[in-house]
Amino acid sequence: MEYLRAVNFAPFSRRGLLATDAARAELRRMQRLTGANAVILCPGAVQDGPFADAIDFAGEHTTGDGELLDLTRFARSIGLRVFWKPTVNCLDGTWRARIDFFDHEVPCETGWRNWFPAYAAFQLHFAALAAGAEVECLILGCEMTQTERREADWRALIAAVRRLYPGMLTYNCDKYGEEHVPFWDALDAVCSSGYYPIGDIPRQLDRIEPVVRRYGKPFFFAEAGCMRVAGSARVPNDWTLAGEPDDGEQDRWYRALFAAVQGRPWFGGAALWDWPLDAAHDSAYSFCHAPALGAIREHFALSCAGRRAQTEP
Repeated sequence: MEYLRAVNFAPFSRRGLLATDAARAELRRMQRLTGANAVILCPGAVQDGPFADAIDFAGEHTTGDGELLDLTRFARSIGLRVFWKPTVNCLDGTWRARIDFFDHEVPCETGWRNWFPAYAAFQLHFAALAAGAEVECLILGCEMTQTERREADWRALIAAVRRLYPGMLTYNCDKYGEEHVPFWDALDAVCSSGYYPIGDIPRQLDRIEPVVRRYGKPFFFAEAGCMRVAGSARVPNDWTLAGEPDDGEQDRWYRALFAAVQGRPWFGGAALWDWPLDAAHDSAYSFCHAPALGAIREHFALSCAGRRAQTEP
């Protein structure tokens, strides 16, 4: 697998927002300013809360199929590799890792019996689209931590997706969860969210390496980032952190990440979080107008040059 220099672009965009010249121009701007060789597009689905078992992937909160396909074609036309990560979120704001149900049947309660078929329908819909669009990699969701113990359900979903989609298939587990996913062997790559504390990144990479070696598969961070907020580098996964604005905090974290991954040939790259569609959709994690953009551009350029040097005679 070619080293991944990617960005998560305009994640979970509502219907219609990607179907504009402005969206295509912003994607091209992201490519030019970062030197990325890939983009992750994240079509969203929603459920009311963590205990709801109905999933909506066609309503106003979700990305339309046509605009997703059009942006995918445009991304490929400008030389970007395209990954899709269909992701479900809770409308009440609960983190998706909290989606959970009883493992035994309880009358009048929602349950896995309805939720997993709904999740499979969501993923299979995008698998069929991804096959036709020649998407390079399909990531079957993100940080669905409480679902991972449902190994049989996951294996059935993976098998069903493979009947539709011939490309690379993986799943984005949460930080610290790399060794706890029981179905990596059924996928083509191991990937996770790399929101690790600034002083602990080398140790966490040391922990992840044996997992990657065990399965003998490519590894990459499907997300990695830090907010432009004082203190975020110590807890980059905490999007609720309140603090003073601090662009330097983000810049320091990215430089620490890029230093830590040097000299680790098993590390296959990262998709950074995130690049918004426009100022109205900006977040503290974005780096499109921040000093960290320089560190990102430098790392992507060095990674490209290093990989090219390794393959030249």
